[in-house]
Amino acid sequence: MENRLVRSSSNRMLGGVCGGLARYFNIDATIVRLVFVLAVLSGLSPLLYLILWIVMPEEGRVQSSAQNTLQPPVDPTGEWQYDPYTGQPVKKQ
Repeated sequence: MENRLVRSSSNRMLGGVCGGLARYFNIDATIVRLVFVLAVLSGLSPLLYLILWIVMPEEGRVQSSAQNTLQPPVDPTGEWQYDPYTGQPVKKQ
């Protein structure tokens, strides 16, 4: 399984950033949330959280590279004679 840095859609309190970071680093989300709360005292955390919220894609919207490959279209009627993408004759099975 690919380990990608994405916002969590299931383990979220506000934007899913802490849940996504916790999944990426394989730690408990509560620890990441506590680190962000402690970092609020420095004044950097709200800005960093906002930047991560904007930059990190949401979990459900990211497609793996295997899903990005072009699949031949499905002919619902079985009447196609040529592939609409390539123009090659369709082989009937």
